This record gives sequence, C-alpha cells and structure tokens, in this order.
Amino acid sequence: MDTQIFINLPVRDLPKSLNFFHSLGFSHNSQFTDDTAACIVISPVIHVMLLTEAKFREFAPRGICDTSQANEVLICLTCESRDKVDELVRQALAAGGSSHEPPTDYGFMYQHSFLDLDNHGWALMYMEPGAKICNS
Repeated sequence: MDTQIFINLPVRDLPKSLNFFHSLGFSHNSQFTDDTAACIVISPVIHVMLLTEAKFREFAPRGICDTSQANEVLICLTCESRDKVDELVRQALAAGGSSHEPPTDYGFMYQHSFLDLDNHGWALMYMEPGAKICNS
C-alpha cells in the first residue's frame, strides 16, 4: 500500500469550504465526513481533512494561525498542463478564493496560486517532462 497523506486544515465554515473544493472538481470521502470534518480527495494518496476550528483544536491544541496576518501553509500540487494550472486558479477565484501571487513561468516549470476561503495557500505547478531542476 502506498503511503497516503492527510493534510488537516481548520475552516470557519465547513459547508462553504466543502462546496469550494467541490467547485474545483474534487470529491469527498463520506466515510470520513460528518458535521465537524470533511475529507477532500485530491488523488488516491492525497487527502485534505477540512476540520471545524473546534475539531482542529482537538488535534492541535497550540492554537490556530491567523491566516489574514501570516502564512500557515503553502500546499503545492502538480497539474498535467499549464492550462490545468490556470483553470484551477480561475475556478478557485470564481468560488470565492483569492489570488495569492501572479503566475510565474520558469521555463521548465509554470506556477500559479490561490488562497482558499480560509486563506490557506495553494500553489499549482506544471513541470515540463524531463525537466532538470538541480545542477547536480
């Protein structure tokens, strides 16, 4: 079995956040979804657990970052094309997200990003097949 990743994010309004990610084309796993949490399926091995702030505090009692003042996280996902990167950013903005930074073209890699409804950072990138990113 492949190692899976479950990214836990606190959200202020679970139904709105669930709708936001549905609008990006992601599904959710109802087995791990209730009134306090929703499991967003990014891929077979990548999941995002959207947790109400009260539920999040059960797992992380040190406090919740004020994402209007500081970056809590920047999650980076790969996409199959530059067009898919831009499409997901357009969908995020249309669903109520905001722009994080303008797109950047590094030649071998294209990146664009957005903030979700709770200001969690999402970077999307497309890398040219066979691109060499290190000098070693």
